[in-house]
Amino acid sequence: MPFTPTQKRAAIWALIALLAVWALRALGPVLTPFVVGAVLAYALTPLVDRLDEAGRGRVPRFVAVVLVELLFIVVLVSLFLMVVPILAKEIPLMREQVPVLFKWLDGSVRPWLAQFGIDVALDLQSLKTQVLRYLQANYEEAVTSLLSSLKIGGSVAFAVVFNAVLIPVALFYLLLDWDRFVHRVLELVPPRVRPAVDSFTQEADQVLGQYLRGQLLVMLTMATFYSAGLALFGLDLALPIGLFTGLAMFVPYLGFGIGLVLAILAGLLQFASAKALVMVAVVYGCGQVIEGFFFTPRLVGERIGLHPLAVIFALLAFAQLFGFLGVLVALPATALLLVAIRRVRTGYMGSRLYHG
Repeated sequence: MPFTPTQKRAAIWALIALLAVWALRALGPVLTPFVVGAVLAYALTPLVDRLDEAGRGRVPRFVAVVLVELLFIVVLVSLFLMVVPILAKEIPLMREQVPVLFKWLDGSVRPWLAQFGIDVALDLQSLKTQVLRYLQANYEEAVTSLLSSLKIGGSVAFAVVFNAVLIPVALFYLLLDWDRFVHRVLELVPPRVRPAVDSFTQEADQVLGQYLRGQLLVMLTMATFYSAGLALFGLDLALPIGLFTGLAMFVPYLGFGIGLVLAILAGLLQFASAKALVMVAVVYGCGQVIEGFFFTPRLVGERIGLHPLAVIFALLAFAQLFGFLGVLVALPATALLLVAIRRVRTGYMGSRLYHG
């Protein structure tokens, strides 16, 4: 039977979507630096626009682009270097505290578990010896092994360096001409459907923008909370672990989980007592309650509709389909899908099919 115009349009859009998915999977490694640049350009363009408007007529736009990009690179490098003091301080602490920690486990935890009928039969002495032997290993061998692996995986190392150079270049040009790129893409939309497309993109931009701004405020607030809470308990690594936990919360639960493990490890190595567990229970327990029941509803807002479970599912699904590239496009794609589902639902609720 012949297809209606609506069915033909739906088939065309479905074909375009399938071709886009195929292109993303086939050209993933090539597209990765450009997609990274596009995602970052989307997030940083409002800041560039504000600086450009503040200096309009006096300062060229590329100056604002350079300032914003340099600021972003400094922040990114600073976040990466946060892990360095944690490792630099915890490795020597491990050598000193491992014997004390195992002695505490043997004298405190095992009798406490025995009260509940749990008999833990561990050869703590043998385990302690193996851990100390590993920590006291020759680090020159580790460096030699790393260099050898880099020679074997030279293509991987080259890809990392290539992306590290290309991403800032792509980001610079995208920030410089973002409005022009968006205008060129929208010009491809047929005039008769452009109002609907404009409405759709504006709503999607609003949803994603609100989510990103709200999540950023939550991250900064919780980073301050965790740093202050751990510092009150006297943890030496309170600042780097607290900042890392808060800023890594952009990926729901994963960042919190990694920060929790780091805090437990650092606490056990420094205190070698139940104080570490009490510290983690109080600080991270209160943090979860405050973040889940106050900051996220207030700053992110339930009206946005991007539930943390939906974000987790989107990240896992897109990562499975497209690898690292999928992680980058997961959040924007989920926002677009959310807006589309809302519109389909609204159209269905107002249709004759729903009302009979």
